[in-house]
Amino acid sequence: MSDAPVARSAVTPIPREPEPALPVPVTPPAPVPASSPVADQLARIEDKASRIEDKYARSEALLSRVEDRMGTAAERMNDAARQSDLAALRSEVRALSDRTRRLPGLGALIVTAAVTAVLTVALLLVAQRLNLAGLLPR
Repeated sequence: MSDAPVARSAVTPIPREPEPALPVPVTPPAPVPASSPVADQLARIEDKASRIEDKYARSEALLSRVEDRMGTAAERMNDAARQSDLAALRSEVRALSDRTRRLPGLGALIVTAAVTAVLTVALLLVAQRLNLAGLLPR
């Protein structure tokens, strides 16, 4: 081993492609005989699982129908509440309009003002003629 530099060749090696691995033959598991207790138990478990899935699907359908009915009932209750609110509001407005109808109108107010003015003037004149100075304000 010397300290002299090693000359490198100008040729670069070509990388090799890896050889494809041969597939390992897979042997299928040996079928369990149909008469074995494990197969019978597995079949019973599958039957129970399918029945449970059917029951779950029926329950889900029933719950969705119940949910729809509850939504419909809630809408009806909201409509009924709105209508009862409207009925109460109508009765209050009707009572208010009845009370305002019984109030005197503009003509009655003008007549009352005119009569009051005439009577006030007449009473003042009577008080002056009868020398009732104590009745007059100072």
